[in-house]
Amino acid sequence: MKRIPDWFTPAMLLAVALAWIWPAGGADGGVLHGEWLTKAGVALIFFLYGLSLSFTALRAGALHWRLHLVVQGMTFLAFPLLGLALDFITRGWLSAEMRLGFVFLCVLPSTISSSVALTAAAGGNVAAAVFNATLSSLIGVVLTPLWIGFYLRSGGQGGPLGPVVMDLVRWLLLPMAVGQACRPWLAAWAARQKARLHIADRLVILLIIYTSFCNSVQNGLWQGRGWSLLLLTLGVCALLFTTAMLLTAWVSRLLGFDWPDRITAMFCGSKKTLASGVPMANLIFAGQPVLGLVLLPIMVYHSMQLLVSGVLAARWGKLGHN
Repeated sequence: MKRIPDWFTPAMLLAVALAWIWPAGGADGGVLHGEWLTKAGVALIFFLYGLSLSFTALRAGALHWRLHLVVQGMTFLAFPLLGLALDFITRGWLSAEMRLGFVFLCVLPSTISSSVALTAAAGGNVAAAVFNATLSSLIGVVLTPLWIGFYLRSGGQGGPLGPVVMDLVRWLLLPMAVGQACRPWLAAWAARQKARLHIADRLVILLIIYTSFCNSVQNGLWQGRGWSLLLLTLGVCALLFTTAMLLTAWVSRLLGFDWPDRITAMFCGSKKTLASGVPMANLIFAGQPVLGLVLLPIMVYHSMQLLVSGVLAARWGKLGHN
């Protein structure tokens, strides 16, 4: 699998800048009818994901259960607990919207493409990386909304979950199931068009980022928030990433994993997905101006994790070949 292309991070910045310049275009009820355009984009993303999901690849890496427990435990237990601890510590000086954004980041599943690509580059257990990254995405469809629902209800902010669940089923689970059902006829075509489909997937994510920030800008959510907010987000994301890497490395050594499995655990256990996170946020927080702030931590974390992990993968890969 390929890494997310280098052009994607500057393209995200351009999407946000366009939202500042022309918020009326992508806001709900605007020229582009962002409320429907983004839902169609979410459906397309998860249809393509279902189309590319190979259970043969899953079976190839399914046997190393201790490694899988470490990765999934880090992703869906340790990380969310870190998010809740951060929420508790920062009450009183960090806004509720930003705390929600960091909690949402922490409860997201791992990535697929970058986790596998980085594991391969560093000389890790690629089959186990494919298994864990794919399994994480499937589990996240259920656990991410449940964690967010728990967080909101514990803070007295939770509304009825029924509409959110129905939206997730309609625009996320159903398209993914349709994509999986179409594999007998379209899998070979999808494999040939992998690069083009990858680009189409990223363009849809950029569209969703644009429309999400349009609503936030129109509702004045960014007024009075400058570079200090971005630097704060970068600092917190660096703390979360470092903690996840060190904790996963410590547990892996404690369990006696060999070096390739430790690489897999660290890369898969520390990653958070932008590709699934943006569409899921758009469904869970649909129509809420807070969506732009919720997406800021995952956008920053995404760029930082690729940069740092890329440097580590190159270094570890060279060590493995010496």
